[in-house]
This record gives sequence, structure tokens and C-alpha cells, in this order.
Amino acid sequence: MKELTDRQRQVLEFIQARQDAEDLTPTYREIASHFRFSSPNAALAHVQALRDKGFLKSLPGRARAFKVIDPRFPAFKSRPRILPIPIFGSIPAGSPIETSQEQEGCVLIDVDTLGIKPSARTFGLKVRGESMTGKHIVDGDIAIMEHGVTPRPGDVVAALIDGQVTLKTYIVQRGKPYLRAENPKYPNLIPQEELQIQGVMVALVRKRK
Repeated sequence: MKELTDRQRQVLEFIQARQDAEDLTPTYREIASHFRFSSPNAALAHVQALRDKGFLKSLPGRARAFKVIDPRFPAFKSRPRILPIPIFGSIPAGSPIETSQEQEGCVLIDVDTLGIKPSARTFGLKVRGESMTGKHIVDGDIAIMEHGVTPRPGDVVAALIDGQVTLKTYIVQRGKPYLRAENPKYPNLIPQEELQIQGVMVALVRKRK
């Protein structure tokens, strides 16, 4: 397998960075604009050279889609896609409490390992309490939530119930929803006036101590 020129390596790094950030391959025009090539044909030539040298592979059935495949290229060997997810405070996995959502930094997640596709509606919440241990959710975990998703029975949700927030399992019984604790020490929660789902849990991150 032939070695890369400095410019070819830069083009490869640019393609990988765009795929990491947007899950899309840049167009030849975008590559040309980024590197100030005289025309998209110059970008095409570099991409073709990367294909010929075995550093890019076209994906079948997908126009303008490539995969970085050379296992001997350290910068791209099993390279995880790490993306920041904003954390909007904490949420009780216990008795519900009144709270407001203010961003408290971010958590970096490997989206390929977790198997999720974060969007602008993805956010994290720090778990406080032990009412969800039956779902292996413990105090100190970070629940990764997706806002705007319709919950299904059995989903873990961040919910506003009668003016207070909590993390529980969403259940529907005889057409009426309620929130189930996953620890027998905690009661289930039946809404008296309102139940608003603020997010459905799509992943869980456990901080190493």
C-alpha cells in the first residue's frame, strides 16, 4: 500500500472530520473550497488517489460516500466518533422535585458504541437517587435523553408530573399513563393534573469513579 502525500493526508483528515461531525461525506466542491483548489476536479483527483492507495472505499449504493479503511493509518484505526452532549442539570430517580433546566457542561459520548444518532434535541441529565435500580440506572449515572420523541410503554422517561420532574418508566394501563418506579422501596406516580414527557432515554453513561 502506497504512502500518502501531505496534501492527501490532509484531504483524508478533512473527510473523516466531516463524517465524524455530520455523518456526511463532503462534496468535491466543499473539499476544493476548504483547500482553495482551483476547481472541484482537483478534489476529485485527490479522492481518486486515496481510493487507489487503499485509504478510501466507496460504499455501494450510496453516491459520494466513502469509508476510511486503512488499518495501518493510526489516525483512523477504529477511530470512535466522539460527540459532546449538553447536560441540563440533574433529575431525581426517587421522589420528584421541582427543578429548572440549565446547562451544566457536556458529556462526551462514543456514538458508535452506544448505537445512537444524537440530534439537536439530545441532552443529558445527571441521575440522583435509587428508584430506577431495577433498570440498572443508579445514582451518578448520566441519562441520555431525546426530546420530542413519543414514549412507548416501558420506555424510561424524564417527566414533568404535577409540576415536578422525575425519571421513571412510562406505563399505560387501561388507556391512562402513569410512571413506574423500578425499586420496590419507591411508589409509582399517578398524575393528578398533568403529565408531560420531556425526554425519552436513549442511552446511559456511567461515570468511572
